[in-house]
Amino acid sequence: MMNRRDFFTAIGAPAAAAALDPDRAHALLSTIAAWPGAPDAAAQDEELWFQVQQAFTVDRSIVNLNSGGVSPAPRAVQTAMNRHLDFQNACPAYNMWTVLEPQLETVRKAMAGQFGCDPEEIAFTRNSSEALQICQLGIDLKPGDEMLATDQDYGRMLNTFKQREKREGLVLKTFPIPVPCEDPGEIVRLYEKNLTAKTRVLIMSHMINLTGQILPVREVARLARAKGIPLIVDGAHSFAHFPFKRDDLECDFFAASLHKWLFAPIGTGLLYVRSNRIESTWPLMAAAEEQRGNIRKFEEIGTHPAANHNAIGEALAFHQGLGAERKSARLRYLRDRWVRRLTAHKKVKLFTSLKPQFSCGIATFAVEGLDPAKIRDYLWEKHRILVIAIGHKDIPGVRVSPSVWSTIEEVDRFADVVEQIVLKGLP
Repeated sequence: MMNRRDFFTAIGAPAAAAALDPDRAHALLSTIAAWPGAPDAAAQDEELWFQVQQAFTVDRSIVNLNSGGVSPAPRAVQTAMNRHLDFQNACPAYNMWTVLEPQLETVRKAMAGQFGCDPEEIAFTRNSSEALQICQLGIDLKPGDEMLATDQDYGRMLNTFKQREKREGLVLKTFPIPVPCEDPGEIVRLYEKNLTAKTRVLIMSHMINLTGQILPVREVARLARAKGIPLIVDGAHSFAHFPFKRDDLECDFFAASLHKWLFAPIGTGLLYVRSNRIESTWPLMAAAEEQRGNIRKFEEIGTHPAANHNAIGEALAFHQGLGAERKSARLRYLRDRWVRRLTAHKKVKLFTSLKPQFSCGIATFAVEGLDPAKIRDYLWEKHRILVIAIGHKDIPGVRVSPSVWSTIEEVDRFADVVEQIVLKGLP
């Protein structure tokens, strides 16, 4: 194993060249993958992360702390997608349908390996909302049946169930959970308390988008399975954010947006359906009868964005080169850097646990007496710092989500400005 000095010697030419040369970027990532340090040590090594930062083409005139919304893709992913687009457009009717679409099967196998399931349980969608709605709308229900969620689940998913409620005479039941919550048993007890004899489907977030709270999916999945209730897991923020496999969840359905933490092209999503659930789940758009038991029926949307989907493979390679443990350690390190500084002030309230089993790179805070939306607006209008204001009644705060392409200087600049807001108020 190479030592740290040998590692940086092996990198050789200036890292900026990697941002210009895709071949150099691949070589650089291979070298980063061989970095000898443990994840916690790697998380604090700014020389290492400088190399990673150069793999992206982000606009440094903006401090982008909203990677939880949608993330930039590394140049290597952009290059792969553009290559597929150029080839596709040379003769779309042949190149797209005959060449590019069959190549998606290789990506499917790679994704199944990453998630730890059979390739015949993986479908690609355009985002997590589409993948989740396939499940939410594809499960047969009858009037009076109940659908269960927390009031912190993603708004679009709650609206999906509300639409079924209005159209089909179903009942959507929601309940609150603690903010933050460091007792997984309490979460499981709340789900169990709210299950009734009429509950027919349950949705839960693996990582809540409002605060970054990680929920005990496996325990709830076991609870639901014992009662014969399918569990749909919203993994929009968890997949490629911190390490886990399918067997860590034990759920029936799982969905993610790959353009968040995997850094795949914008407009790519993942759907996992357990093999014994595929046939009974309706696709969002009609598929041929012979596809009834085929995972690909969920990809039947007409003409596919083949270039976007095929470039997922490059994003997977980038993620695996970084290393999931090293990546999540870096995300927690960046979060803790600004959180611990701001929460030293009594006027700052944190809605996110800092314990690693309950959160990772996302955290949400509030400043006593100040409107989160006004903080967001001031940060953007005066300092070009991009964050999100959360309007949930139990979480009136500002959500912050840096990523591996964020610099320490950017995180510190954000903390500097918010500290001034805490001490002096908004101008």
